[in-house]
Amino acid sequence: MKNILLPTDFSENSWNAIAYGLQYLKDFNCKFYVLNVNRLSNLIDEEVRYTPTLDVIEDVYVKPAQRELQRVIHRIKKTLPTNKKHHFYTLTDHNFFIESIRNHVEEKKIDLIIMGTKGASGLKAYIAGSNTGAVITKVKCTTLVIPENAKYTDINEIAFPTDFILSYNMQTLSPIVNILDRTNASLRIPYITKANEQLNANQQANKELLEDFFDDYKYSFHFLTNTKVEEAIQDFTEKSNIDLMIMVAKNLNYFQQILFHTKVEKISYHTDIPFLVLHE
Repeated sequence: MKNILLPTDFSENSWNAIAYGLQYLKDFNCKFYVLNVNRLSNLIDEEVRYTPTLDVIEDVYVKPAQRELQRVIHRIKKTLPTNKKHHFYTLTDHNFFIESIRNHVEEKKIDLIIMGTKGASGLKAYIAGSNTGAVITKVKCTTLVIPENAKYTDINEIAFPTDFILSYNMQTLSPIVNILDRTNASLRIPYITKANEQLNANQQANKELLEDFFDDYKYSFHFLTNTKVEEAIQDFTEKSNIDLMIMVAKNLNYFQQILFHTKVEKISYHTDIPFLVLHE
């Protein structure tokens, strides 16, 4: 039984993430915890030194949130295919957002967080400080990030970009193996390089570790040469028909460098591709 956390702000963006997640996990026995968190800062007026009582919080926030959560559950059961393997629970909280996520991850033994992200700026925006960015950088739990335009399809092509600088242990990479086992997908490992640049000894050793780890699967390395790395990734993603991008949280600086142009309006190619962020 997998325990899945589905944070929601009741937007269509978060609904899309829920719908994608339920299809992504359609073959698994799952407990889905649908969580709505109201920030403490929204409830406390520091200028007038007013802190609401528990009764006020209950009437003004908790009960309306509970009603909205029930509407989400009703929408799931009404519009998505019935799945007897899926069980749903609702959670409301008025803690600080990240603290709430951490608490529920620990208390409910969460295996996976599924969240949506919005806008053409994709990961660049929420790494800079939004809720999703805070979760993937500050909460040590595997997180599946669903862009607002993403629609579920069978996973046939997976991209796992790397700079070969950081090494990964078997436990960190095991979620990739689990996906490969159940989808029979191909794993593409792109590396952005300058012309005639060779891997150093450390990079070569890390490359060989990946070769050993994925030896039983369909994998391939792709050395991409381009003066603009974001264009190399864009071209690779489009030509390879990537269905899922996977990254390791400790390597996020590399991802920001290769995936995000400084001018947001130039970023569009990856907005439909879900990202799975792994933690050590």
